[in-house]
Amino acid sequence: MATPLTASKLVQVLRAEGLTVHEVRNWRTHNRNAKGPYGPMRGVMIHHTASSGTSGSVQLCYEGRADLPGPLCHGVIDKKGEVHLVGNGRANHAGLGDGDVLRAVTNETTLPHDNSADTDGNRYFYGFECINLGDGKDPWPDAQKEAIEKVSAAICRAHGWGARSVIGHKEWQPGKVDPRGFTMDGMRKRIADRLAGHGGSKGGGGSGSTTPKPPQQPPKAEYEPFPGAGFFHVGQSHPMITMMGHRLMAEGCSRYESGPSPDWTEADRKSYTAWQHKLGFKGKDADGIPGKASWDLLKVPKTRR
Repeated sequence: MATPLTASKLVQVLRAEGLTVHEVRNWRTHNRNAKGPYGPMRGVMIHHTASSGTSGSVQLCYEGRADLPGPLCHGVIDKKGEVHLVGNGRANHAGLGDGDVLRAVTNETTLPHDNSADTDGNRYFYGFECINLGDGKDPWPDAQKEAIEKVSAAICRAHGWGARSVIGHKEWQPGKVDPRGFTMDGMRKRIADRLAGHGGSKGGGGSGSTTPKPPQQPPKAEYEPFPGAGFFHVGQSHPMITMMGHRLMAEGCSRYESGPSPDWTEADRKSYTAWQHKLGFKGKDADGIPGKASWDLLKVPKTRR
């Protein structure tokens, strides 16, 4: 779970990943927030537009249809691998989906079969529409698939997520087939590879690739195991505390005036209290001392010592 990226931060992380980003009209304030909550974010959802042509597809995703007002996603990925941002906030892209799938995405575990539509996905997912007819014949250029990989990795990196936080619409809502033309398991392998520092491969991700990538298992994200509540006390100094502080800042829970640092301080305790409150803990369960449940959800990256 994470606080939605601001418009400026989204542009920043996408460009930092090497993507060409186009800002469409008033996308920074274009949303459906008046129709329901937006956030906390749980993952990234990939779609195909079932249309052709960049200009018309981008306009459709910005404006929407008579029966489904725009924005229909947050960004459109064209055949050249360029990203057109059309919305910032709640967007009509995910619809109702399977709550069990949402829990799996949140916990980054194996996805169950989507067999119900009981949960509002527009609240929890970033959505990216990829220009493709979705007929199984329209090709997916390498540049476009690499852009999907980069977009997903950029957002996952910003929130400290792994590749399992990225799903296809077809894995969320019963009856959906998008994206059609490559496998999401293949795409997640590419994303995991990029997050591990080995991005840029042109292969993988399903059919249509001219240079297939050898099968591989995505590297498991390495997080610090819970060290026990007794670890966190005045006088404690450890690189893990610095990493924890950076994750709290990424989650919008910073109470730091400077830092964070390796030393456990009152600012760490107050910041962690804010994280516990964000998760819904109250009273003595939100005293600012990490517990295993909240620690595991924070996903503190493993320090190299």
